[in-house]
Amino acid sequence: MHKLSVIIITRDEEKNIERCLKSVLWADEIVVVDSGSTDRTMAIAKKHTRKIIQREWPGYAAQKAFALGRASHDWVLSIDADEEVTEPLREEIRTLLEGEPACDGYRIPRKANFLGGWITHCGWYPDYQLRLFRKDRASISTTRRIHEGFEVAGQAGRLNGLIHHYTFTAIHQYFDTMNRYTDLHARDRMEARPGLRVRCYHFILNPLSKFLRMYAGKRGFLDGWQGFLLCWFSSIYTLVLYAKIWEMQKRNGKGRMGGRSADATR
Repeated sequence: MHKLSVIIITRDEEKNIERCLKSVLWADEIVVVDSGSTDRTMAIAKKHTRKIIQREWPGYAAQKAFALGRASHDWVLSIDADEEVTEPLREEIRTLLEGEPACDGYRIPRKANFLGGWITHCGWYPDYQLRLFRKDRASISTTRRIHEGFEVAGQAGRLNGLIHHYTFTAIHQYFDTMNRYTDLHARDRMEARPGLRVRCYHFILNPLSKFLRMYAGKRGFLDGWQGFLLCWFSSIYTLVLYAKIWEMQKRNGKGRMGGRSADATR
């Protein structure tokens, strides 16, 4: 049977970390890398694992790459502090590792809880994420500040069991996170495409298109009020992202509307 390491990065996650850690107590090792929590995150984590490392925050991808390097076993499961491994997924992983896995990594479906409701449409589900992999075949891109993801040098399969993702329980949390993420996302877009320009219509058509794709095209209307709000909030994210790209261009003397179009997506 292959042994499994679970890696988790944290910072001020006292509301989530206990649920997360309890869902992976069956693993052979749990590695928590914390970046200076000021709440009870560390006290809670110490009840469930001895392998806790405190490290200054270098960015999402770099911190996860560091955590991967501290895993002791051949197979690694990466989860976030606001996520939970469901019982069916636990049994599926244990059964898989009792034998000889056919793939070098596995994508796991993720189901999000948004403002107290489960999102099963909006383009957010099943949201497959590569989270289980052979350590020696895995890597993570450190070039993106957000939306980082693991990759494997080899074949990737899919599992059926779910990861539950507990996103936002209050509206202000979404907008606090949106402000941070759009800063990072805008910088990523500017560096990836230094010649891009924002046009006037991007402020209207792109947010509207985002809402319609999620609410109508991806049937977000089936997720009730939570789906409606998620689709509108996502359109606002798009508007703020374009505005911040324009603001950065303006600072660099390139903020005139026109020229090459910008294609910033989620």
